Amino acid sequence: MDARSLRGLAHPLRMRILDLLALDGPDTATGLGRRLGENTGTVSWHLRHLADHGFIAEETGRGTRRERWWRAVRVARRLDTNDFRDDPDSQGALSVYLHETVHRDFGQVTTYLAEEWAAEWRDAGTLSRWQDLRLTPEQLAALNAELEAVVVRHREAAARDGAARDGAARDGAVPGAEEARPVIVQLQSFPRKERDER
Repeated sequence: MDARSLRGLAHPLRMRILDLLALDGPDTATGLGRRLGENTGTVSWHLRHLADHGFIAEETGRGTRRERWWRAVRVARRLDTNDFRDDPDSQGALSVYLHETVHRDFGQVTTYLAEEWAAEWRDAGTLSRWQDLRLTPEQLAALNAELEAVVVRHREAAARDGAARDGAARDGAVPGAEEARPVIVQLQSFPRKERDER
């Protein structure tokens, strides 16, 4: 993500809109406004802003001239905060983006904990923490790369399984389709200052 894209996205409401479109699929300004408790006109303005920066696109062939449907654009976006730390024009946007990202992740975890889940789902989820690692920067980067590779491998396998289920659905048999649910993976790994450094 470049500085222009970061400034285009770094707004609490725009980030919430994009998150809803990415997680739940296409929606209209009216639908999003209702879900977010926001005025439809305000949501429409932010939708156009997100579209101008390439984060969302209109769902063509759906809706009417007055009621446009929007979808998240599915492209890999990587934000290296080091690219912006020395850029005074991006400092505010970076701060908003990071704050909203952490707030969103925390909200997703607390929502999960407050919801009722069947035992198999409750037992499958985890909130894990390891605090006894001592790593160099290179080791921490390697750990993150390995964990990302595991998530990517599972995402690709799920996509293949989904394609197989879609084919089976056309044939009338959909094994396991009702068991699959959207899953959020959050990983937070960062260095911590020791007591005498704080």
